[in-house]
Amino acid sequence: MGIYRNIPDSRGTNAYRADPAFAALMGVYLPEDLQPVLAGQLARMGALAGGRLEDLALTADKNPPVLHVRDRTGAPCQTVTKHPAYAEMERLAFGEFGLAAMSHRGGVFGHPDRLHPIAKYALVYLFVQAEFGLCCPLSMTDSLTRTLRKFGSNELQARFLDLLTTQDMDRLFQGAMFMTEQAAGSDVGAIDTVARYEDGTWRLYGDKWFCSNPDAALAMVLARPEGAADGTRGLSLFLLPRLLPDGTENAYRILRLKEKMGTRSMASGEIALEGAEAYLVGDPGQGFRQMTDMINMSRLANGVRSAGLMRRATSEALFIARHRKAFGKRLIDMPLMQRQLAKMLVWAEQGRSMVFHTARVLDAADRGDVQMARVFRILTPLVKYRTCRDARKVAGDAMEVRGGCGYIEEWSDARILRDAHLGSIWEGTSNIVALDVIRAARREGALEALLDHLHACLEGADPALAARITAAMDRAAALIRNVADGAEVETRRAASALYHAASAGFMAWEAAQLADSAPAVAADRMELARQVLIHRLEPMDPLTPAPPVDLLGLLERAGIDAIEPLPEGAPI
Repeated sequence: MGIYRNIPDSRGTNAYRADPAFAALMGVYLPEDLQPVLAGQLARMGALAGGRLEDLALTADKNPPVLHVRDRTGAPCQTVTKHPAYAEMERLAFGEFGLAAMSHRGGVFGHPDRLHPIAKYALVYLFVQAEFGLCCPLSMTDSLTRTLRKFGSNELQARFLDLLTTQDMDRLFQGAMFMTEQAAGSDVGAIDTVARYEDGTWRLYGDKWFCSNPDAALAMVLARPEGAADGTRGLSLFLLPRLLPDGTENAYRILRLKEKMGTRSMASGEIALEGAEAYLVGDPGQGFRQMTDMINMSRLANGVRSAGLMRRATSEALFIARHRKAFGKRLIDMPLMQRQLAKMLVWAEQGRSMVFHTARVLDAADRGDVQMARVFRILTPLVKYRTCRDARKVAGDAMEVRGGCGYIEEWSDARILRDAHLGSIWEGTSNIVALDVIRAARREGALEALLDHLHACLEGADPALAARITAAMDRAAALIRNVADGAEVETRRAASALYHAASAGFMAWEAAQLADSAPAVAADRMELARQVLIHRLEPMDPLTPAPPVDLLGLLERAGIDAIEPLPEGAPI
């Protein structure tokens, strides 16, 4: 049980039940027939995130994977040994919850069909509040499976899809994405890994510099066939197996594992491709376009993870502030602390609304809605850019709320802060994804599609709030267009403005959907949208006090005590 003394301990908190808005938002985003299917699973994941999963994550973080290149007889081998705590988290994520399978086949949780994207992202949103590192292999396995389904041959699909989506851990094939090279990080067109067609087989030669989940059974790899054009136009996509059909190791080596600041539980390494056998995915020369689909899915997953980290950090800070006293008062009763907590809450809720709504748009796009495909195209870099950056600040502020204990590795604050920094690097740094927002606006009509969608979202919202958001949207769009016409130096400011306007619009839309079923949550969503407008979008004299708001009421409703008895025999 949690201890309410001088150092409040939230251990045993159900991360789902302690988040009062979560269930209400699931009523908005999750199809009605899936709500009873997911409600129990969300509560179960919430309990794990606040107890057992948290303990496993702390243990795995302190016991990172180890690479072995020879066995005890001296024979070459390529084995990455993972701590049993990490293996148990793999069993929970891939096996028990089927997080990498549910978007691709029926049967998970007994449901006959594939589950709506929000089911996966809502569960991952809870899972990541305890463990970040494993979410990368989860995301890559899920994204690789999607890419193989969209572009792979019937033969490749028949051979591998069942293995990628099984919940049997003895049969499961995990996925990875080997793209980064020393000279080709963000500049994908500089990739120089070579693909040669030798005796009827494609073979890959080159070095990949940053490969997470390097011992995965399958990896998607970008390479340039001999004689192909320079730049991204000459790249093709290949599926690289770890083992060949006869059970022997493929011709590539893991040279070493990276010693990382964060995500220490999960292996990342360097790969030398030495004539490794691989299978062409889709048409030659289309590799960048095909990999972009996988990257967009990874960017959304990255945003979900960052939003989840912000919620974990905010929940911890709210718990501490309610139960820690100083100078005879609860921390949450102090005006300066209220302002700090409210800032964290607004950023965290912006992130949640953005990623959940993007999952809703993804579902429509995958069902053939061309307009929603354009909206999804611009939302993914927006989410990747701003949600991931905000997570770093929110995690740091939460550490400060806990005080000195937050700097101690016995608690999770330091681990969350370390992990939060990764979101802004993987699948494109901040500059790259901000530029991608402008590219989508300039070349693909995505800005107009997003504005049309936001106008539709605001039709049922509070008229006064909708008018303010519309004005902010118009100004943000004007700045985006100005950047697209050549003012590149303003790219990040423009992308941030569009993110803030979109998040305010989505929260206003959520409020309208919840007006009858959850009026208190609806009122808070409207207030959160107003705070975004006041502090992020509307002109304000920096020396003028902000309009008064009942911050205490907003904060008290944002997180509640939901500590449950831990299972008998649970580690302390």
